[in-house]
Amino acid sequence: MKGRVLVAGFATRHVVCSAYKAGYEVHAVDCFCDQDLHWYTESCRTFEELDEMPDIISEVAGRKKFDYFVVTSGAEDISTEIPLWATEKKCAEKFISKRKIQDFFEEISVPVPPIAPEGKYPAMLKPVKGAGGWRNRVAHDKSEEEEWRALWPDVPYIRQDVIDGIPCSVSCIVSESGARAVSVNLQTLRGGTGEKAYGFSGAVTPFETGYADELKRTAEFIAEKSGCRGSLGVDFIISDGGAYAIEVNPRFQATLDIVEGSTGLNIFEAHINAFNGILPPEIPVAPLVYARRILFADRDLVVKDDLKKFHPNVADIPWPGTEIEEGSAIISVYGSGKTHVEAESSLHKNILEIDGYINRW
Repeated sequence: MKGRVLVAGFATRHVVCSAYKAGYEVHAVDCFCDQDLHWYTESCRTFEELDEMPDIISEVAGRKKFDYFVVTSGAEDISTEIPLWATEKKCAEKFISKRKIQDFFEEISVPVPPIAPEGKYPAMLKPVKGAGGWRNRVAHDKSEEEEWRALWPDVPYIRQDVIDGIPCSVSCIVSESGARAVSVNLQTLRGGTGEKAYGFSGAVTPFETGYADELKRTAEFIAEKSGCRGSLGVDFIISDGGAYAIEVNPRFQATLDIVEGSTGLNIFEAHINAFNGILPPEIPVAPLVYARRILFADRDLVVKDDLKKFHPNVADIPWPGTEIEEGSAIISVYGSGKTHVEAESSLHKNILEIDGYINRW
């Protein structure tokens, strides 16, 4: 065993699995504690509200001595006595705020969708705090903006010009000495209307685009300027006018597992090495393309089948009997192949198989 790790956040399975494969003893504080999270942890504690996490983390830390504390979304600003192997809280707080991210990109002269002045439409409305694109919405006129504000009356937000294009991201590892882009990923958004339209629902790695080299260079520049350490992601949108930076994610990204599958790199080990000044070597052309899609419930349902038999084509596997509300995530499904087309075909086949069960529930 290389050390004992506590991973905390809204969803931790991807990080836990990577740490386990790297040879660490892993414990987790997680909102779901799905079946496969238990496979890779010595202990798993769940919570219902994010503000419960600090007390649960303190309780877990009081029972064992941990060598590493790492975080995922929702836990970036939590303090603990366990040695933090993640971006420092003060630095992470800058990138939790959409307003501060906007200022950061403008300060380092990286193209970013401009702030839309009041009264200009269409405008992209984004909560100042939040992850995964949840509650982002395009307002086409004043009435649509007022409708959004009525839904979230106490939520501060920013207004940006709408940039149409292809959403993507770059996964980086950053140390004091520099940054290394390890993959460019095509992102899939949920679509439709409402507060979940721009929510993350999957990705394909690597994303074969003529912008790949530019995206990597820009992401490495952003990572070096950010002050963050370890695993870091930069979201972009590619439009006719070029690539625009959207966000900095100062933590492990949801693309972690397909990046590992595609490149063969263990992201957790690379994250830990970065704190010792070691960056991964330049990543060769990925031998395989990996795709992931999150399936969401189209109605309230109860899980009636044990889907673990489909592992490793699925992850985030719910327990039989789990109640899932309409719109919430059910399970992650994967596909792979030598090309993007093969990976998408494999993914589609696996989704159809899983859907056959979900449609009976």
